[in-house]
Amino acid sequence: MYKSIILVFTATIIGLSIAVDNGLGLVPQMGWNSWNHFHCDINETVIMESALAMVTSGLKDAGYRYVNIDDCWAVGRDDNGVIQADPIAFPNGIKYIADYVHSLGLLIGIYTDAGILTCQKRPGSYGYEQIDAQTYASWGIDYLKMDWCNTYLENPQERYTIMSKALNATGRPIFFSLCNWGISEPWMWAMDIGNSWRTTGDIADTWTSMTVILDLQVPITSFSGVGGWNDPDMLEVGNGGMTTTEYISHFSLWSLLSAPLIAGNDIRSIDNTTFSILTAMEVIAVNQDTLGRQGSLIKSINGKDQQIWAKPLADGSKAVILLNRNDNESATIQLQWGDIWESPSTSLIVRDLWAQQDIDTFTGSYTATNIPPHGCVMLRVY
Repeated sequence: MYKSIILVFTATIIGLSIAVDNGLGLVPQMGWNSWNHFHCDINETVIMESALAMVTSGLKDAGYRYVNIDDCWAVGRDDNGVIQADPIAFPNGIKYIADYVHSLGLLIGIYTDAGILTCQKRPGSYGYEQIDAQTYASWGIDYLKMDWCNTYLENPQERYTIMSKALNATGRPIFFSLCNWGISEPWMWAMDIGNSWRTTGDIADTWTSMTVILDLQVPITSFSGVGGWNDPDMLEVGNGGMTTTEYISHFSLWSLLSAPLIAGNDIRSIDNTTFSILTAMEVIAVNQDTLGRQGSLIKSINGKDQQIWAKPLADGSKAVILLNRNDNESATIQLQWGDIWESPSTSLIVRDLWAQQDIDTFTGSYTATNIPPHGCVMLRVY
């Protein structure tokens, strides 16, 4: 799908390959997806009300753009093989919704599967890639998420390449989100096929699930960059399974990881706390930084109880998370300048990104105290 120019630096210089893509995914995608909250309980009203809420709530102003319909929208194909939306749930069809979403200044995404059936046993795209790609383009689709259920012995790279080429042949720019849960290490081959690729199984709305997925990102942070992003799955912020402290850590970490920021709550009834997390602009700025370097684990302390994560930014500053993974006790974590590639004798300003204020100027190190269990401090050091 993508004519990529690969700039390969030797391991002694940086050890990172960067691809220039088709103009999409220059920063991680931001939006909303129906699955985490609604699962199969979706219809025209839910999607259109959610699109409107993205605008009226202020999420659009914060950078959220894609309104993504997940599984359960399709029911079959007509005699020509054209996929059909559920006539009860979507009586006016998908193009009607797409036109409405576009009228709000937003973009729309749809879901399919590389297999013969989707994960919820709806028709998949196997053998229909060209027809489906043309259909989605004719509807005005801007984003395609492609799952990996019911694929049997198929090769992920081969199957996703077929759809990638089919999307490219439509002439319409369509963001391609691969969702094969890390099977066959898509970070090794997906950069010239799609704009993002899932790296793990599905997230659940729990601290344990979120941190298990976080740990799986550690060895692959160099395989992500401008045009193509590691995807540790969608956000659970606001769905009720974690505490506010845990959701702040979840959002902070996904932002530092250059992960897609795809909200998964019911944004039609978003509360003030959830809104304040999802629209933390200085945190979002770290995610959307144009350098496109994914944050990485710099240091673990006391096993994995305390961790330091860091990410270089385009202006030369560093974003840092001091994370307390202990279940019961508050933590004190010291960040040394050497941890973030700075001279120990340098005086640097430390800014709290959640408080949106500078703390002070420090030489050599900065120490954060009383970080609550499952909490974090997110900083910009410059």
